Amino acid sequence: MTADRASLDRTELAGLLTDAARSVSEVLTTEYPTSTGRSYLHPVLGALSAGPRVVRELNDRLEEFVVEEPLPSTPASLFTLASYASALGWLTESLAELTASVDQICTRVGIPAEPPDPAFVAPSPTDQDDEFDFAFSALELAAIRTAAEAADLSPGDYVEVLSRSLLAASRITDACMEISSGLLEDAAYVLSEATDHVRIGEGPDSLPTLVRSLLARMDAAE
Repeated sequence: MTADRASLDRTELAGLLTDAARSVSEVLTTEYPTSTGRSYLHPVLGALSAGPRVVRELNDRLEEFVVEEPLPSTPASLFTLASYASALGWLTESLAELTASVDQICTRVGIPAEPPDPAFVAPSPTDQDDEFDFAFSALELAAIRTAAEAADLSPGDYVEVLSRSLLAASRITDACMEISSGLLEDAAYVLSEATDHVRIGEGPDSLPTLVRSLLARMDAAE
């Protein structure tokens, strides 16, 4: 690499973060065809199918950025690198958690087939009907029974795994939305501030949005 190569300007750096935000959003908008026998997985299959591709794309762009900026020479390029790397790490971790959740759901329903877990003994049909009468309308209950029959599950088991799927979908949605909005916020900051005034220094206020968010999560977890 030549030492005198011109650094990427602020517009190019902001574009890198904006494109990354758009890619992360695609994780949530990707649709994946779901068979009726696996309808309980519908909330998570889109993100599960798109996530690895998006991570690969982001990683490839990061490698290209490092090639173009082997030694980031401006505060703006350092700021961009920190924001982008944080987004990539956060998304990778979130997708790993999603994959683990889907694995648990598949194990729960016997994919691959395993002996039933005594801890998940389904209640009798009468008990299930009584329970559902309190939670669902007649039309909703009929839809649940139809979906459960297609999935070869009892209504109670179907509601359980669908709930797990919806919870996993909610978590990846929250993560992707926060990652995407953080990238856009950092892109706007890089674009609007003079290069030599981009906040790189000591203290949390000098860090990109996503880095500060990750630090706040770590503090909350302790």
